[in-house]
Amino acid sequence: MPSVAVKLYSVFFKFLLKHRLQNRIQSPLDESDHFGVTTRPEESVSAPNPSFTEGVATKDIHIDPFTSLSIRIFLPESALNPPEPDSRPQSKPKPRANSKNADADLPRDPLHLRRNSYGSPNAAVAARKEEYRRSSYSGRGSADAEAMNLNGKSDVYRGYAPVDMNRRKLPVMLQFHGGGWVSGSKDSVANDYFCRRIARLCDVIVVAVGYRLAPENRFPAAFEDGMKVLHWLGKQANLAECSKSMGNVRGSATEFKKADGNRHLVDGFGSSVVEPWLAAHADPSSLWRQKPAHGTFSWSLSLLFYVGVLVVKLISFVIHFCQLLVLFTFEIKVKLVKCNKCVLLGVSCGANIADYVARQAVVAGRLLDPVKVVAQVLMYPFFIGSVPTHSEIKLANSYFYDKAMCMLAWKLFLPEEEFSLDHPAANPLIPDRGPPLKLMPPTLTVVAEHDWMRDRAIAYSEELRKVNVDAPVLEYKDAVHEFATLDMLLKTPQAQACAEDIAIWVKKFISLRGHEFSY
Repeated sequence: MPSVAVKLYSVFFKFLLKHRLQNRIQSPLDESDHFGVTTRPEESVSAPNPSFTEGVATKDIHIDPFTSLSIRIFLPESALNPPEPDSRPQSKPKPRANSKNADADLPRDPLHLRRNSYGSPNAAVAARKEEYRRSSYSGRGSADAEAMNLNGKSDVYRGYAPVDMNRRKLPVMLQFHGGGWVSGSKDSVANDYFCRRIARLCDVIVVAVGYRLAPENRFPAAFEDGMKVLHWLGKQANLAECSKSMGNVRGSATEFKKADGNRHLVDGFGSSVVEPWLAAHADPSSLWRQKPAHGTFSWSLSLLFYVGVLVVKLISFVIHFCQLLVLFTFEIKVKLVKCNKCVLLGVSCGANIADYVARQAVVAGRLLDPVKVVAQVLMYPFFIGSVPTHSEIKLANSYFYDKAMCMLAWKLFLPEEEFSLDHPAANPLIPDRGPPLKLMPPTLTVVAEHDWMRDRAIAYSEELRKVNVDAPVLEYKDAVHEFATLDMLLKTPQAQACAEDIAIWVKKFISLRGHEFSY
């Protein structure tokens, strides 16, 4: 059985959530405003911290000018390490002749080069890593000190900014928070704590999505926001590579001076610019290598850039037309070298969004290049249906989210004319829901013993396994709904074990060295 602390907190949580849901139903709303909200005033939020003080740097970005859609990037400190060696067996590196420069780089012993998912093997390695991190900030000359804004100015951003592109590349994980559609946020204290843990253990860049909440924005707003972020990642990959090819990525300077404004590639009317953390550390920055059939490739890209500058005041489709014209004129052959390995992770109702995004990624296919969804993790998904399962009957009054409150949440999320417990967003087992299940990516399902939604999530996983999709189920004894994501408050041993199990499974699909992990 759950502990006494979990039971007491569950009673308090259900009282507050029920009160908020009833207030949302009774209060009049202007649903014509599509800008929406991504967090509630009563939500306890954690401020972004871009300085690796806790092993993970974070920053917030508002990516859609027409809505409140925003993201929080969690960059683990392991991204500061040098790029990993090739996956092929290599001979033992020779010692350096110059001992003076040997201390300037990170130690190259095999123990340190190993991806450190579960913490430092010993205190000595941890100390050397911390020493390297400090040197990467201020010990490599004035250029690094300027990029890190350590020059004493009080009016500039002092967070982390990569100074070159020779950095370790990490896969990207899109994370969708829970909250019953009407609460929760990407920057809540609980979600921030959970994403930091996942970023460290999985060794990935976590992008937490702040989608629009209901009832201000009902279905399909949250689902569309998930796809917008996936398209935004693909755009970032292309912008970063084009900017690097033209010599415009000076990095990642932390502040853009007015005189340097024309040196950075901007999409359309300035709606997108290269995000420095993703350009330096995310897998997309090394996705493409392009070779021209005729002429000089760098010259063709430069021409494309200046043509874009001349027509920047025209409408966006004219710019895109000119780009296509230049590409066909110079017969540029684009060769895909490596796909961007992207993993989806959804928590509670966020798992419904993750599953939808995975389905739409299957439908889109190559249209999402260079982004490719290689796996998804559904943590106690918010599934429901008109025909109740055994757990929905037996555990209807379970901890945290009981069935009555979830019904209120679905009424606030689905439009009144579309409300049905067998809605495609609610029930994954209805026929003709989307693309064939056999095309779905590998799916890990996490369920809790005392969660009334567990049986439907297990049934969905069984349907995936019937068509030969890798779809294991992890069930945790004495666990409740949201046990892993509320660990900052609950402090259960199952939460740490769950995060480690997710890391082991995910690394089968994102490992740079191949299948070095097995589940």
